[in-house]
Amino acid sequence: MSYDTTIGWSLFTSGIVTLLLKIAPYDSLYWGIALLILGVIVMFRRV
Repeated sequence: MSYDTTIGWSLFTSGIVTLLLKIAPYDSLYWGIALLILGVIVMFRRV
């Protein structure tokens, strides 16, 4: 996976997540914390 593809996917998923947070039932703070934890788990699994 190239660097450009990684940046593209990051921007794309950020946009999707932003749209989902607009319709998410709970406070976006909790979703943000959950997504940070999930991201860390995914990063450490790939290493």
